[in-house]
Amino acid sequence: MRGDFLLAVKETVKRFNELRQNKPIRIVSHMDCDGLSSAAILSNAFYRHNIKFVLSMVRFLDNNVLEELSKEPYDLFIFSDIGSSYLKDIEKHLGSKSVFILDHHMFEDSRTKAVHLNPHAYGIHDYAEVSGSGVAYFFSKSLDEANMDLSYIALIGAIGDIQEKNGFTGLNQIILEDAISSGKISLTKGLKLFGTQTRPLHKALEYSIDPYIPGVTGSEDGAMLFLNELNISMRNKDNTYKKVIDLTEEELKQLVTGIILRRLGSEENPEDIFGPVYSITSEEEGSTTRDAKEYSTLLNCCARLGKPSIGLGTFFKNKKAMENATGLLSTYKKEIIISLDWFHKNRKTTSIMEKHGYVIINAEDNVRDTLIGTLASMISKLNLYDLGTIILSMAHSANETKISLRLVGYKDVDLRGILQKIVGKVGNHIVGGHKIACGALIPQEKEFEFIKIADQMLSKFVLEENIAI
Repeated sequence: MRGDFLLAVKETVKRFNELRQNKPIRIVSHMDCDGLSSAAILSNAFYRHNIKFVLSMVRFLDNNVLEELSKEPYDLFIFSDIGSSYLKDIEKHLGSKSVFILDHHMFEDSRTKAVHLNPHAYGIHDYAEVSGSGVAYFFSKSLDEANMDLSYIALIGAIGDIQEKNGFTGLNQIILEDAISSGKISLTKGLKLFGTQTRPLHKALEYSIDPYIPGVTGSEDGAMLFLNELNISMRNKDNTYKKVIDLTEEELKQLVTGIILRRLGSEENPEDIFGPVYSITSEEEGSTTRDAKEYSTLLNCCARLGKPSIGLGTFFKNKKAMENATGLLSTYKKEIIISLDWFHKNRKTTSIMEKHGYVIINAEDNVRDTLIGTLASMISKLNLYDLGTIILSMAHSANETKISLRLVGYKDVDLRGILQKIVGKVGNHIVGGHKIACGALIPQEKEFEFIKIADQMLSKFVLEENIAI
């Protein structure tokens, strides 16, 4: 399977070299962390080889987007981290062009004249195996071994696509080995706290979801009291807030012990607080881009706030882009807090339907459509619902309704298959994503019909699951 895929990569590059000639390549990439990482890898690789290209990033490929692309004067197109779900539409609009699709999303029908490089076509169906940026990386590495130093970007994309689970597997593990051997990634084991490089210690603890810390997670007062109990000062000698990277070895030991003790007696494994830390060696210590997980969040915020070019600019050491991205990150955090606040305040209203085994959240215009998936992901980690609970969230997007599906914890449930069945009852609308995280767009006038059908079908699914157990 992996061997077949890697062989297909070489064949794809061979075909690309045969067709590209000395003309600009039109790259269209998905507009999320993984898509931005894909675009950064291809941009760097092409720039190094003096391959002219024009790049744009899109949220989806509907007929309008493809129609506009078909009018552009390019002979060769590359779709990165997008395209597999739109094979028929791409064929319809760009059938006369040379088209390469570098993607990892599921697809229904593989018949296409395009060169379609997708791990699923080679029997690799494990979602955590490789991301869209991983496919772009293998393509670029095959183009020139010197591009191995771009491997760290593919890891950022994989993290953004929730493929890192206390380590990488499959093709992602190969990419990690490349990143370490090229000196771009330093791998260590440490606390799984997010924001160790940038967040004040008490805020890192307050916002810690993995690991969940009873009495601390979700409470600033709880986090400050916790540090006081451990006799760990929140401030450095210069009166700035202390971050995890500022802790002495003794303070770090105290913190680790304190967290383990707080988790005793909970449903969580008390000692499951350690995990791999991926440090990008070329980035400055204490910066947002030093930790690969923080970098992925930075890219996600740029994409979700509609500024993907700023996120892309951070890969090219553009100082202005970095400043703007940091500002966007602050805005992003505020919007997330506002969204979570709306959720908590509306749990007992008609906007949120909480049933056994599933939750339906209809945020309408109260949450930005590009953040509704992020909100669902965060809710799934708040210890509010039982393991295996399906979180279905919705928000308005122009004249459409954006739908996202997530799962509480880790369980072998095909969310994409479930959403396809529900959406199929209200019309012929594309469902994108993967088994563990997926989404769709439907017309707003179908919203209440969709909710009614979703309630019925999820209720039936949960009942059947319980019977099977």
